[in-house]
Amino acid sequence: MADEQIFKLILKIFSRGSQEVQAQIGAYDPSLERWFDMLAECFRCLRNACVQCTQNQDAIRNVGLIEESVSLLQVYSSSDTSQESCLAAFRCGLQFLGNVAGGNQDSQNSIWKQAFPHLFLNCLTHADDKVAAYSSMVLFTCMGDDKMAELMDPANLSVALSTITASSKRPDSEWLHLIVTDRFLRCPELVKQMFAEQSHSDRVVLLELILAKVSEKTPLSEAEVVSLQGIAEFLCDRFQDQCQSVLKLADPGDCDQQEALVVIRVLDLLCEMTSDNEHLTCLQSCPGLLDTVVYTLRLTHLAGKQSKNVFTSVHSASLGADLTHAAVGFKAHLIRLIANLCFRNKENQDKIYQLDGIPLILDNCSIDDNNPFLNQWAVYAIRNLTEQNEKNQELIASMERQGLADTSQLESMGLHVEERDSKLILKSVKKM
Repeated sequence: MADEQIFKLILKIFSRGSQEVQAQIGAYDPSLERWFDMLAECFRCLRNACVQCTQNQDAIRNVGLIEESVSLLQVYSSSDTSQESCLAAFRCGLQFLGNVAGGNQDSQNSIWKQAFPHLFLNCLTHADDKVAAYSSMVLFTCMGDDKMAELMDPANLSVALSTITASSKRPDSEWLHLIVTDRFLRCPELVKQMFAEQSHSDRVVLLELILAKVSEKTPLSEAEVVSLQGIAEFLCDRFQDQCQSVLKLADPGDCDQQEALVVIRVLDLLCEMTSDNEHLTCLQSCPGLLDTVVYTLRLTHLAGKQSKNVFTSVHSASLGADLTHAAVGFKAHLIRLIANLCFRNKENQDKIYQLDGIPLILDNCSIDDNNPFLNQWAVYAIRNLTEQNEKNQELIASMERQGLADTSQLESMGLHVEERDSKLILKSVKKM
């Protein structure tokens, strides 16, 4: 129920305090402590007055307090704010901006006009966790769909890029997560621009955030489905362009693991998207994707046989492989993607036949510690390839039995396989 005169009085205090701070913040003066405390109390008052009160939000905006506040926060954000009293005022000011913007489009627009991009840039990369958190709250609140064009301007793209970098440093930040999943992902063109300008490590962070969005169990709106399909098509192109970088992992001395990890995360994301009917049809028709996946599987399979490396099948009595290596699960996920792309899709089933992919998949029906669930994904792929497809069924039926496969790995484990009455018997070498 405050009268507008109250906010005009606070503005006068603000103006005086802002002048004192801007004049002396570079050279510390003990009197600044009192001004920091006074400005913090003003921010607390304004912050609390705005809670679910459109009348006060409008009054505060109309008297010019948003402009004055942003101007002061710019000073805080670009100066050494290690003093606790200064940090307290800084944090309270950002909380005030978040509250004055809540549910009020006019206030959101005013803050955006005053604070974008410089205040957001300075705060997102700030050393103080609370400053970074409160500023990301303000950014999320003010960033509507109408702001995407400004974000995509090359001069302002650094705000979006800084959000991903900040998220990599503060992975538990809910606001940073929401900015990406509920704002950036609505705009495929922005995602494409960000991906082109990012480091490999930040690309991995962005892909993991997209994966988190795709994995959510909450239903997507029609607009979100369309946006994610646009991102999926873009990722298909990136996978086809860069997939062979993973093969460099066979030679650890000559490999940028971050580059390979980007491709691996793209594959993980495509697997997850093709497990969802909302994205499956779109990806099943992506030109060249299935060919590239089969070709990559063939190359990694051959690489693992030609020398001992991360793509070589490992069989042990227990999981003895390094399950933290970037390439762990890569072959299994390639086969998983093939299986999904061929699910009730006659064209893709036939393409696998033409690419001679069925024998390749059958050759991976084995246990491999470097590829958990490889055997299960291979069986699932064969199931999808043969469903209502007589040609693929006949191909598998015509394959001749050629005896036991290489048993050297079993023998190294102290086990032996022998054939008896058309059955395979597994025995311990020690008991023979």
